[in-house]
Amino acid sequence: MERPTWDQYFMTIARQVSERSTCPRAKVGAVIVRERNILATGYNGAPSGFPHCTDVGCLIYESRTPYGETELNCYRSIHAEINAISQAAKNGVMIAGADIYVTHTPCVHCFKVLVNVKIRTIFYESEYKFHTIAELLKYAQVELVRVERG
Repeated sequence: MERPTWDQYFMTIARQVSERSTCPRAKVGAVIVRERNILATGYNGAPSGFPHCTDVGCLIYESRTPYGETELNCYRSIHAEINAISQAAKNGVMIAGADIYVTHTPCVHCFKVLVNVKIRTIFYESEYKFHTIAELLKYAQVELVRVERG
């Protein structure tokens, strides 16, 4: 049996964290790491104490992207990356200069927040609407790295 790389190890943890997701549309997990230490985790779902989509349904709204595509999003859910950042903030954990492992490429909104909190590298396993962040990547001081499943 081959030992996983550090990237595979943290991505496996992100996948496990995603199992707590209460979103019936997509299970996403995130793990913020610095120097091989986990600082915070997050998964997509409703805020603490709120009803979950799995219990009461999603609050879907429709919007249009600059490319003319129709997107369906949920008002009820907070994305995994934002939940991980919130957990770090709640616990007074500095994440500037850290890395994040996310099961999917971040949406455009999460990507912009990750840039603003000075995440160094975004590791991901599956592509999700990559084209929505491709233009922004040119300006960001963040690296995007795909992690192959081990």
